[in-house]
Amino acid sequence: MRIDIISAVPQLMESFFQYSIVKQAIDKGIVKIVLHNLHDYGKGKYRQIDDYQYGGGAGMVLMIEPVDKIISKLKSERKYDEIIFMTPDAPVFNQSQANELSLKQNLIILAGHYKGIDQRIRDLYITREISVGDYVLSGGELPAAVITDAIVRLIPGAMNDETSALTDSFQDNLLSPPVYTRPVEFRGLKVPEILRSGNHQKIAEWREQKALELTKKIRPDLLK
Repeated sequence: MRIDIISAVPQLMESFFQYSIVKQAIDKGIVKIVLHNLHDYGKGKYRQIDDYQYGGGAGMVLMIEPVDKIISKLKSERKYDEIIFMTPDAPVFNQSQANELSLKQNLIILAGHYKGIDQRIRDLYITREISVGDYVLSGGELPAAVITDAIVRLIPGAMNDETSALTDSFQDNLLSPPVYTRPVEFRGLKVPEILRSGNHQKIAEWREQKALELTKKIRPDLLK
């Protein structure tokens, strides 16, 4: 898989991709992540990428031309399955979308910045818009990194134990059950005996029941 991320400040994401599972996937050649600085395609001597909005109002807007240049260049080099725009005014990202996108070959992620991007970019190029929650951040760089991590960890070979991702929260619309490790007892709290029984069927049943109980308590909306 190849993921091209377009950003006004790509430096915000550089260190994020140098550690953990994403770095491991990059080193294995499972994924290639390319960061593009939108200023490289800006207008004039100062590489301008934003301007005042028509109609007045606070906040600058990402201009059409720089975004058009980089997306057109990338599309001339390869076919992209999705061109994603990170914006708070979009459907909220979930595990189902992560599963779907992990099966794609080439993705472009455009990180919004300032007040937003000229609507015509959304009309012309964007195939999917994603939010990471009902709140506003300074830019789409952190959300872009978040969904990249969620996607990459699902690609076969990215994780040392591929079955781990299959038991994550939300994979079956349930939260994950409690997990324990050594020691057996700590400050009077013990690991549930069933988890030490070696009875895998009973353990699976216990985990399913606990997952259901937690989901009912914390996220009942997932069960609708």
